[in-house]
Order: sequence, then structure tokens, then C-alpha cells
Amino acid sequence: MSNTQTAAEPLPFGGGWEGAFRADFPILSRTVHGHPLIYLDNGATTQKPRCVIDAMTDEYLNVNANVHRGVHYLSQQATDLHEAARETIRRFINARSTAEIVFTRGTTESINLVAATFGQACMQDGDEVILTAMEHHSNIVPWQLLQARTRIIIKVCPITDDGRLDLEALQQLFTPRTRLLSLTAVSNVLGTVNPIRDIIRMAHAHDVPVLIDAAQAAPHLPLDVQDLDCDFLAFSGHKIYGPTGIGVLYGKEAWLDRLPPYMGGGEMIGKVTFEHTTFNELPYKFEAGTPDYVATTGLARALDYVTAIGLDNIQQHEQALTSYAREQLSQVPGIRFFGPSDDAVISFLVGDIHHLDLGTLLDQLGIAVRTGHHCAEPLMHRLGVEGTVRASFALYNTREEVDALVAGILRIQKMFR
Repeated sequence: MSNTQTAAEPLPFGGGWEGAFRADFPILSRTVHGHPLIYLDNGATTQKPRCVIDAMTDEYLNVNANVHRGVHYLSQQATDLHEAARETIRRFINARSTAEIVFTRGTTESINLVAATFGQACMQDGDEVILTAMEHHSNIVPWQLLQARTRIIIKVCPITDDGRLDLEALQQLFTPRTRLLSLTAVSNVLGTVNPIRDIIRMAHAHDVPVLIDAAQAAPHLPLDVQDLDCDFLAFSGHKIYGPTGIGVLYGKEAWLDRLPPYMGGGEMIGKVTFEHTTFNELPYKFEAGTPDYVATTGLARALDYVTAIGLDNIQQHEQALTSYAREQLSQVPGIRFFGPSDDAVISFLVGDIHHLDLGTLLDQLGIAVRTGHHCAEPLMHRLGVEGTVRASFALYNTREEVDALVAGILRIQKMFR
């Protein structure tokens, strides 16, 4: 597929299916330390197809102007692109209205926005928020900051030894003081795909709204916020082949209407005097200042790209590749896996080799993996380790790259004997 083509029908698997798309990602043709780049750090950020890069370059070269308030042609053209991007995102997650699509800098800012505004409007001392033991720091620290201001209570749903949420324990955590459940759809460490729809129903049975961290889910799984019936959902552009510094907060319109602004400044205002300020309509109430309108265009192009390929096709390819990788890695003596790897993530340790050493030596072979606690230190404590090596896959990864990863680990392992 070229950077200007779209897939009218699902493409067949096998015979190098992913090869049809690798040419769309220029960075994949480079070398690292004299070796072809094997990029297996997609859980941290994905590479960008040429169509995304070209769309952003074209806007800077030909359309660049501040959005919304300008009466001149370039401003109106930039505004049209910016709002068209909002509509693309609305379709991608099947929101009811573009009023429910708030642009942020990413999942982290989206969760911070909800914690700050929901906490101000809907929580008092002694009220409770439920998190889970597999959360990213971005879905822990904002609630701790709120806790320091309002003395809310943070409850944590435990996980089982096989890396899944203990749903019976979760059910027992709800009380009349529970105000929100905030959890990840997919663990960035364990690759666990949580039964989000069932969990949302459980929470709603207790009249508790739900915030979904979809940072790891959006690149791999279809998301339909109306079908899920979630109250809030957040994801980041850079994890779904889009630019960095742009993300989305979805919120049901009734909730967004109820919450106060997150930041003050331009665009989020209706009318300002020194005596009183009124606020703009949704979603602009939450979008103070000049947005990254070029990045919104890039994000929209990235979503068009994956939609043309088909998320079902991407998911099928990634799941097959993850299963293959787990099978091949199982041949490495002394390897330990962490989590079920339902999604395109495999976390592991090899014997007594420190995860940082293994990652550093793999890099010398051109193989990029992530090492450390993956911004999930409480989960590492639960697992009884300081960190892991994480290989995470995307639509452009291949079995040959998995084979190179396994061969690289075996080669490194000999150095420690």
C-alpha cells in the first residue's frame, strides 16, 4: 500500500501481509549500530506512516494559521481541517456528537483533566475512587494529587496470579461513597485485555461512572463508546501511528456539561470581564489556548490509515504474531513471562540477566525493546520484580523480526554463562 492508497477490502494474511505496509514507514528502512532496525517498542510509541508526516508538512507549508477566531482564508481553512479531525475521531470511537470529543495532549492530560474537574465537582472528603493494580502511573498519580487536596479514598482492585483482574474483589469494593471507577482497557505490561463492557455494567449497577484508559487499546481493538456505555475514555495519538503531543478525551455530554473548566484562557471563554467570566460551549470549554491544530490533522490521517487497513485485520495480524513470539520465546532457557499477553505485548525476564542489560545488548543488535517498570511500579511490586523486558508489536512487525529477537536473546545469554 502506498502512502496515498487505501484498502478497499481486507487484505489476505500470510505471505508477508505486513510487508504491504512497511514501505509506508520510512524509519523502518534505517539501520542501528550497523543492523537493520527491528522496532519492538510500539507500546511506548508507534512509528508514523508517510501519509501522516506528509499531511502535517503540507499544513505547515500551505495552511498554517491560528484556528477559530480568524476571518481570513488561511484561518478558516485551518479551522475546517481541525474540526474535520474532530469528526474523524467521533466516527472512530462512535461518539454521539463532536461536542463529546475534547482535544488534549494525550491520555495523561485527559486523565488529569477528569481527576481535577470531576474531583472538584463531584467528590468530597471521604468519597472513593476505584483503580486497579495494573494501572499506569498516569491513572494513579492524578488521583493521589486529588487525594492530597480533598482527602478522597483510593481503593485498588487486585489482580490474580495469572495477571487478570479479580472481578469478585472488584465487586466488593463498591460502596455508597464510591464516585468513580478508573481503569485501563489493556495493561501496558501484562497485555491483559480487561472485560471492559462487563466491568462498566457492574459499576453502573452501583450508579458509578467509569473512566477508561484506552491508550493501549486504541491501536489494536475497535472502540465503540456508545456500545461500551463508558462515561469517559482517553487515548493518545502517538500510540496509534499519529503525532506526539495530541490525544483525546471522550466524555458523555451530560458529564462534560456538569464539570468545570480545567484551564482558563483563550477559546474556552464565552465573555470575560474583570467581574465575571462565562464559558464556551462544549467541547471548547476544556480547550484553553491555541490547540495543536496540525497534530489534530495528523491524528485524523492516522485514524484514516488504520481504518482503511481495518482494525480487525490489524488485530488478527498482531494476535497471530504475539502468539508466535510467545511460542518462539518459550524456547529460551530460563525465560519467565509476566501476564497472559492477550494483546500485542509480551513482558519477560531471562534467567538472572538484568532487564537493563538485556535491553542494552539487544539494542547493539538493532533490536529496540522497552525495559524497566513501564510506568507501573505498583504492578512491579505485585509481580515481585524491579522491571521486565517488554516486546510490543504493531501492524508492520514480522515473524522474521521475532526470530531475530529470539536469536539475539540466545546470543546474549551465552555471554552470561
